[in-house]
Amino acid sequence: MLMIGRLIAAVALVCLTGSVAVAQDDAVGAPGPFVLEGESFELAWTSHPTDTFYKQEYVPAGQSVEAYEQMFMVDVLTNGISVRDAAGTMVDGLKQRQASDPVVNFALIENEETGEIILDFLLSDDSSGTVIVEWNAYRYVPLEDGVAMFGISRRGYDEGATELLKGLQGWRMGTIEALAGMELPEVVVE
Repeated sequence: MLMIGRLIAAVALVCLTGSVAVAQDDAVGAPGPFVLEGESFELAWTSHPTDTFYKQEYVPAGQSVEAYEQMFMVDVLTNGISVRDAAGTMVDGLKQRQASDPVVNFALIENEETGEIILDFLLSDDSSGTVIVEWNAYRYVPLEDGVAMFGISRRGYDEGATELLKGLQGWRMGTIEALAGMELPEVVVE
């Protein structure tokens, strides 16, 4: 069962839903592009599976959401959930995954001034016959009626998975700091 970062996020944040509706346009006031560490990410996929959940994915030119090396994500929940509960749901999913995924590792970084939390995590999957290692940093931002998550995901496939793991220590904290310092758009859902 393939449960890489974006799938975990969708399951964790949509735990009250049944179906997924796909849209083609920005639904949260964040059309992009997003630029992080000099890489530009264009809106490639949107979903609005419930009245209170929105999900958007952005990739660099030449990449797809199905097989990306880098992805930027924006998730918005307007159901009153707190930053702590949204991040906690992801942490719970990662703890469960540890039983079957020896790569799983995570850390939380809290910003008490802003009420934000960054979840930094690593996971893997090989159920399709391809080894995938994925690193993510999710920045949870409080909203008046819920939470927005702005995240970066990087993947390596097969030999690229080894390269991602070897290079992780060299760039991980710089990417987390760039995400933490990134100016974010005001989220507006209709």
